[in-house]
Amino acid sequence: MSELKSKQLLHLVMGGRVRDPRTVEFIDPYSVHVVGVYPSYDEAAEAWRAQAQRTVDDAEMKYVIVHLHKLLEPDV
Repeated sequence: MSELKSKQLLHLVMGGRVRDPRTVEFIDPYSVHVVGVYPSYDEAAEAWRAQAQRTVDDAEMKYVIVHLHKLLEPDV
């Protein structure tokens, strides 16, 4: 891959039932819903928004975007 090309930035969208809506401590990590992995933040935000709006009436359901590229290459 050329240095001039932009770097791939992967984002994971996931969610589930949390103990406290102010945190991301999932009640049952085995039942976390993995929405998908997306190559851009904009695509991930669109997927997150769709899931969050679907569960807007359930205060214990929370969806998040995880910046996988920051976990895969923390020094970059």
